[in-house]
Amino acid sequence: MKRLRLALLALPLFTACFVNVKIPLDTDLDRTQLGAKVGESSAQSVIWLFEWGDAGTQAAAKQGGITTITHADRELFVLLFGIYAKTTTIVYGD
Repeated sequence: MKRLRLALLALPLFTACFVNVKIPLDTDLDRTQLGAKVGESSAQSVIWLFEWGDAGTQAAAKQGGITTITHADRELFVLLFGIYAKTTTIVYGD
């Protein structure tokens, strides 16, 4: 699972135009219960020089009003070798 996650995270380095992938940050997906609430946090970058935002799990949990995280996903959106990139952390819980 770790190799798959690493390969998906490195995917933007090997693509030319467009990447939009969602990666689970959990290893026991067959036993995962998502919970009633969802929270998201994002960080963005432009031309590898300017970055802003907070894509951390704590920021996502706070945004969703979540005190107990049961599952998390990471979404990567990359355009043109990373000229624009957005990383979003999505957490589920109660």
